[in-house]
Amino acid sequence: AWWRLRAASADNEHGWYAEFGELVPAEVLSRLTDALIAPASPQSDPWQPVTSAGWRPDEAGAAHSPDAMCHIERRPTSEFHERPSWHIEVRDAHDTQYPGPRIWHAYLDEHVPDHLAGAFLSALTDQSPLQRGMFDRTAHYSAVKEPSPLRPQQVVDAHIARVKVLRAQARAVRRQQTAAAKPPAPTTAVQPTARR
Repeated sequence: AWWRLRAASADNEHGWYAEFGELVPAEVLSRLTDALIAPASPQSDPWQPVTSAGWRPDEAGAAHSPDAMCHIERRPTSEFHERPSWHIEVRDAHDTQYPGPRIWHAYLDEHVPDHLAGAFLSALTDQSPLQRGMFDRTAHYSAVKEPSPLRPQQVVDAHIARVKVLRAQARAVRRQQTAAAKPPAPTTAVQPTARR
């Protein structure tokens, strides 16, 4: 793993971790990291983005992308794990029977909150084009390459706008946590003095 996210256990919550291979697309990873500070959406099923995108499920509880390069496995519960974990692997699609070399992978342990797993899987199934430099090595050779209609400044402006939204969300969460942590100031009743 080249990237690892870890959350320590809290009062009533388990700790969790997620790890990612070298060539995980930044847009996919950033969707998960953005969801860390955004208010949790009431998404009940992380599989929903996968099924909505038309990925092919199999009888083993996995799903495959339409181009057969990406494989998502929701590993079942067991005597050691009370919740399922997620294993995502992207491989060269040389042959349907024998997968090619691995391009990148991700693993989300069983305690990763559902809204984070859902954000990651939603980004993974997103059909929007990715912005890459012409000879950027993070672009797979099989990707369809087209000149972007966006000017470089538009890409930069979109990134700045995204960061501003995240900063505002983080500040709002911080204000809520600070307000909840401060106990109300004790009030003292002032006794009126008797008139003489």
